[in-house]
Amino acid sequence: MLIEIATTDFETTQLAVKGGADRIELCAGLSEGGITASAGLLRLCRQKFDLPLYPMIRPRPGDFLYTEEEFEIMKQDIQYCRSLGFDGVVLGLLNTDGSIDQDRVLQLMDCAYPLKVTFHRAFDRCADPFTALEQLIQLGCERILTAGQKPTAPEGASLIATLQAKADDRIIIMPGSGVHTGSIVELAKQTGCVEFHSSLRSLKESAMQFIHPSFTNSKESYTNPGIVIEAIQLIKQKLNAL
Repeated sequence: MLIEIATTDFETTQLAVKGGADRIELCAGLSEGGITASAGLLRLCRQKFDLPLYPMIRPRPGDFLYTEEEFEIMKQDIQYCRSLGFDGVVLGLLNTDGSIDQDRVLQLMDCAYPLKVTFHRAFDRCADPFTALEQLIQLGCERILTAGQKPTAPEGASLIATLQAKADDRIIIMPGSGVHTGSIVELAKQTGCVEFHSSLRSLKESAMQFIHPSFTNSKESYTNPGIVIEAIQLIKQKLNAL
């Protein structure tokens, strides 16, 4: 059993590593679904951490229908990640009809090689998840991150279980969204999956001593992203006990 943690900055990545994360999905803007992290963050995390790191390749928030310019940005970001020696990348592209944009996914996979590729929750916006599953297997993706086409994985557990069965070890099905210490055991039992994705996000108080009176109640100004190390450890304990 494996737990992947999504992180958005150096501090949360360091905390996730200390907590025992098996793999990191490294991104920015997690509240917007995740976008590509800065060049500086990517470089420093690769220098400092030895565990598998998979940067998110997503040029903006929103849908997964990209212009030619955005597609070019994705290629350049992948080339940069490959040059730094990452283990894989996380990406997803759709056509207007809700099908997988197979041609451009394949182009990005060729650009990324030999890095592995996770297809992210763009999968949950596909019109036909079973057709998409077979296409991603044929393309050679390593795994699919999914909440079973629902807002959270516990809500989509039935479809996730069906996808896991149909995948038949040809691709990894990794539940994500709503995966936490309270849901992990039942989700693992319901789906039969062995890899899970979580952010386990929390907030920690800023160390600032001066609090401007106009922003006393501003969480954006005086709280920072955090991860509770003990939550990662507890999830791993629960998974290992299954």
